[in-house]
Amino acid sequence: MKRRATSTETALQRVTNGVDKPRPVARLRAKVKPTRGYAHVFHVLLSAVFPLFLYVLVRIELTQVAVAIVLLSKWRMLAVRPRFWPAIFRANAVDLLVSVSTVLFMYQATATWAQVLWVVLLILWQVWLKPLKSTFGIAVQAIVGQLYGLLALYLTWPSAPLAVLVFGTGGVAYLAARHFLTGFDEPYAPLYANIWGFFAASLGWVSGHWLLYYFGVAQPVLLLSVLGFSLGGLYYLQEHDKLSAYLRRQIVVIMIAIVLVVLLVSDWGSKVI
Repeated sequence: MKRRATSTETALQRVTNGVDKPRPVARLRAKVKPTRGYAHVFHVLLSAVFPLFLYVLVRIELTQVAVAIVLLSKWRMLAVRPRFWPAIFRANAVDLLVSVSTVLFMYQATATWAQVLWVVLLILWQVWLKPLKSTFGIAVQAIVGQLYGLLALYLTWPSAPLAVLVFGTGGVAYLAARHFLTGFDEPYAPLYANIWGFFAASLGWVSGHWLLYYFGVAQPVLLLSVLGFSLGGLYYLQEHDKLSAYLRRQIVVIMIAIVLVVLLVSDWGSKVI
């Protein structure tokens, strides 16, 4: 079984070519995110209250302030040496995508129950899903981060310039892939993440000329979610020696079938932007 690397400290160790050096982030996280005792309980309560605070800001029409507070909540990313900032940003990118996207979803929602639903989902993310450090937990985090980020991009800025959609789509996919691959001892993680990001950007460029929506979900979001979930599942099963030839064929056939259905039922003639 391959060694699993799930923590931010391991990501920093990779940046320094695997040399065992002092890890300032580890010491900082031990203080900011306690794992036991009353401090841990207090930290969990703060994590649960934070989405409620964002909800209040959105309700009083201070959405920009809510987004700014989400960004400021990551102040500890800058509490280490600048050479660690890229690795720290990648480690926190998925959490930022989910939190900022949820604020935008609450802003876009027209019904109170929908806003409350987004708050509940963000609480579940903060309290349960985000703290997971297992390979499976990191994989789910990456899938959720990509889905949220792409949904927010195409729901909030559907009329944005094509370049914004292309770079935004590629950036979200790249960050999600890097997060996914931190759960594995993958030497080609940067290469795979760049390939996935480039593919997503290319799909965003093509789809941007014929931007179609299915019940509010943009076509590139749907396609990238299906492809990302399928390819990620194949990789996960392969790394855990659970991928049989029969299961591989099933996943590939279902993935291709869904993509073909999405493409064939699309009304390409009347939705040109």
